[in-house]
Amino acid sequence: MARMTLDEVRALAHRILRRHGFTEPYVVAIAESMVAAERDECRSHGIYRLLGCIATLKAGKAIADAVPEVVDHAPSIVRVDARGGFAQVPFQAGLPLLLEKAQRQGIALMAINHCVHFSALWSEMETLTAAGLVALACTPSHAWVAPAGGSKPVFGTNPIAFGWPRPGKLPFIFDFATSAVARGEIELHRRAGKPIPEGWGIDTSGKPTTDAAQVLEGAMLTFGGHKGSALAAMVELLAGPLIGDMTSSESLAFDAGTRSAPYGGELIIVIDPRRLLGDTAEAHLARAETMFESIQGQGARLPSQRRYEARQRTLRDGVDIPDALYHDLMALLEQPA
Repeated sequence: MARMTLDEVRALAHRILRRHGFTEPYVVAIAESMVAAERDECRSHGIYRLLGCIATLKAGKAIADAVPEVVDHAPSIVRVDARGGFAQVPFQAGLPLLLEKAQRQGIALMAINHCVHFSALWSEMETLTAAGLVALACTPSHAWVAPAGGSKPVFGTNPIAFGWPRPGKLPFIFDFATSAVARGEIELHRRAGKPIPEGWGIDTSGKPTTDAAQVLEGAMLTFGGHKGSALAAMVELLAGPLIGDMTSSESLAFDAGTRSAPYGGELIIVIDPRRLLGDTAEAHLARAETMFESIQGQGARLPSQRRYEARQRTLRDGVDIPDALYHDLMALLEQPA
């Protein structure tokens, strides 16, 4: 393992992204997304994703200098055309108008179209809850996941994220794939030569396997059987046809075998509890705190609690990067731009 401070991780990401021609908004935004994941020990979305970012760019499936177009579409709707760029920059581009609409109307929606997506959604939830908003987001990916009872991929990992602001405290946030696990976790097991747990996926013949490489060629499984499958279908519809963008199967077809990051859309919905509840907002937010305390009071864990605890450690101690990954990342600095 190579021990690095978060500043060193950030500096390495900046060097690699600049080396390969990303403009400064993407350099900063993509790097911060990865540093946040390393900081919170969400390594499946951390610095290793640079390998996929650069491969996606070289395959012609991402635009390094895309300038998002923000459209004030309706009183409560923001549309952002990412124009083939990675999702972090269009999210930031549309954010000010989204916040303005939510505070004025009480509820607002942002549809991001034509973006390349690899990042976790919880970082977006933290941005939105910091503004005092309740938030929900989802996005399809590539068709890697079989429906319950099936054996062929139809869905993406299709994450759903939810954020609830807690005045004076870290927000209540969950962000999970509707697959049994994020695809990045399986890829990390493959890189390390480690078997995966049963229930994560099946091989090309539809048989259960603990071989990560076979699952990556076969299909992942949803969590919770038919329940996860139904949620995955919901994400396909909400962040696909509803916003005029691709389903996971269409994204995989667009990929054309390049193994690039998913291409498509993201849907974000935000609600301003103070606009909705008026003078009673504080009292009702306090009632939510009673629920959180009753959960933690019996020793149960709130979502994101482990991330917040990891954050304290890594800010102090830094993070460990596997030697093989470190060498692969350094090799990106030797590749032609």
